[in-house]
Amino acid sequence: MTKTINGTLIAAAFIAISATSSMAQGPIQDRFCLQGRPWGYPGNCQFSSFRQCMATASGTFATCGINPRYAYARQQRFYR
Repeated sequence: MTKTINGTLIAAAFIAISATSSMAQGPIQDRFCLQGRPWGYPGNCQFSSFRQCMATASGTFATCGINPRYAYARQQRFYR
């Protein structure tokens, strides 16, 4: 009886943890890239907003651009 209860509790905890971890994925972290001589191209692509990227680039000879993976992604075409 206790093995059944323990097994049920463990299964319920596993399901709860996996459900919350999948819902807790925030904004996409690699939309913008810090680009400059030290980083090359496409650069350091770990920024979710342009403002965040520009704050990191402040005071350096770097700039920010959209990640080429998103800029040149295949566009969906809708035909009628």
